[in-house]
Amino acid sequence: MRTNSLAFRLFFWAAGLTVAILIITGVVLSSLYRNAVERAFDRRLDVYLRTLVADVASPEEGTEKFPQSIGEPLFELPLSGWYWQVTRLDAVKPEVHSSRSLWDSNLARLPENDTPAASSGGYLKGYATGPEDARLRVVQRTVDLGDDGRYLISVAGEATDIDEDMKSFDRTISAIFAGLTLALIMTTALQVRLGLAPLKRISESLAAIRSGRAERLEGEFPLEIAPLARETNALIEANHEIVERARTHAGNLAHALKTPLSVIVNEAAARANDPLAQKVMEQADLMRDQMVRQLERARLAARPTVLGTLIDVPPVVTALARTMEKLHRDREIAIAVDVPARARFRGELQDLEEMVGNLVDNACKWARSRVAIEVVAEDAAANGKSKVRVIVDDDGPGLSPAERESVARRGQRFDESKPGSGLGLSIVVELASLYKGVLTLDTSPIGGVRAELALPGG
Repeated sequence: MRTNSLAFRLFFWAAGLTVAILIITGVVLSSLYRNAVERAFDRRLDVYLRTLVADVASPEEGTEKFPQSIGEPLFELPLSGWYWQVTRLDAVKPEVHSSRSLWDSNLARLPENDTPAASSGGYLKGYATGPEDARLRVVQRTVDLGDDGRYLISVAGEATDIDEDMKSFDRTISAIFAGLTLALIMTTALQVRLGLAPLKRISESLAAIRSGRAERLEGEFPLEIAPLARETNALIEANHEIVERARTHAGNLAHALKTPLSVIVNEAAARANDPLAQKVMEQADLMRDQMVRQLERARLAARPTVLGTLIDVPPVVTALARTMEKLHRDREIAIAVDVPARARFRGELQDLEEMVGNLVDNACKWARSRVAIEVVAEDAAANGKSKVRVIVDDDGPGLSPAERESVARRGQRFDESKPGSGLGLSIVVELASLYKGVLTLDTSPIGGVRAELALPGG
């Protein structure tokens, strides 16, 4: 997918939003799970805390106020990671009693502004650093026994269990979300591909129409794209109708003017010695040339509305060569043809015949004895467009650079002894330009003029 394509934009935004949502969901789930693990851990610490509060507030008769064991062996093992501590706060010098596991260390007091339940008689929960710089989860409660004193009771457990549970959960959820992300991205790519498939089908159908393999968009299209296909078909039909009308009007005009002009010329020819008749014949010839010119322009103007078709070049060139040999039989002009079988022209047959025919006819008029026609089919270049080049050489007198510059102008003739109106090359230039082609004139290897016509291929 190209970066400026609709498919890339849909895929990029869908995949990006999917990944972002999954990341946010993963972070939220990890946070919720940590809170759940901490609450479970705190409930365990709270059980021990309540036991200590009960022992401190109402010690059993004959027992010490500060017990050494609360029913958990871990509090008896030195530096086991589980500790409790009771501190009398109202004494001149705070009295501290702790579990054997705490050894000679003390539990730090949690800052009250770090936890929400920081009121007298309430709980304080948080993290602190314990013996050997271990990270501890601490639960503290302040107990006021009146005359018996005010105490801070703390219970702590090593937070390693919480951290290990979180690491295990994060690894699991990361693996699950990674697989889910991959699956959703692949699903998104598939959805984009299937969702835009009708557009690709329309593109391929338009390419088939342009290449001449089809005449209209065929098949059923989704509801959102059906109007586009319908309007495209309507546009193609309208273009064909415009072209046909233009051709019909041009033909009608030619037919309407041809007979009156012929009558004028015939009448003037009958009075060849009359200066007025000679002037009428001269002007009639100009009128005929201008009529041909304008009709040709009208016909050419209709060409851009036609979607191109693919025409096989070999039969066209071969047929034109045979025709020109017959037309110039009295001069014994030899025409050599070299055209590959795969050469094709993207356009109309009539235009190709007219362009190549004008070039070959012009070469035969000026050639002494030889005309060579070579066709070169070029594969698609970097812009994805192929070309076909038609090269026509003759062994005639040739043209100077200045003459080659002006010979393609309308009605330009350098030798009045040669037949024609001087419109042939200008028509070739205009037809070629409509197909984004070009006609160049140069010196021929066989002595005369080389005319090279570059046109879109297929």
